[in-house]
Amino acid sequence: MWAEVEPLLPRVERRYRFPGRRRHDDRACLEGILFVLRYAVPWAELPAVEGWPSGQTCWRRFHEWRRAGVWEQLLVRVQERLEAEGLSDWSRAIVDASLVDAKKGAARSAARSAAALAAVST
Repeated sequence: MWAEVEPLLPRVERRYRFPGRRRHDDRACLEGILFVLRYAVPWAELPAVEGWPSGQTCWRRFHEWRRAGVWEQLLVRVQERLEAEGLSDWSRAIVDASLVDAKKGAARSAARSAAALAAVST
């Protein structure tokens, strides 16, 4: 997975004057991010494993990469690779969308959702 992600990551150069603290390794941050996403733990409860940055650092790096478009590019790359290898089967895909809006008035929302469903089905 690292081979897929590494070329997409933005390169951050250190300042010459007042360089500040050295950044944590991108790969270690990715491992922390994947741990949080896989086990659904809060960022603050990321285990203090040697070599991993803190949950706050992983959270910042996750959002930095989101703003840079890394996750979208990764999704496209993986989908293209699976398509090239013939491993993607779109006949089994499910699209989920919330068309029922039930905020402060179900009757009005039901009429809107019925109109939305009619528009989608045509």
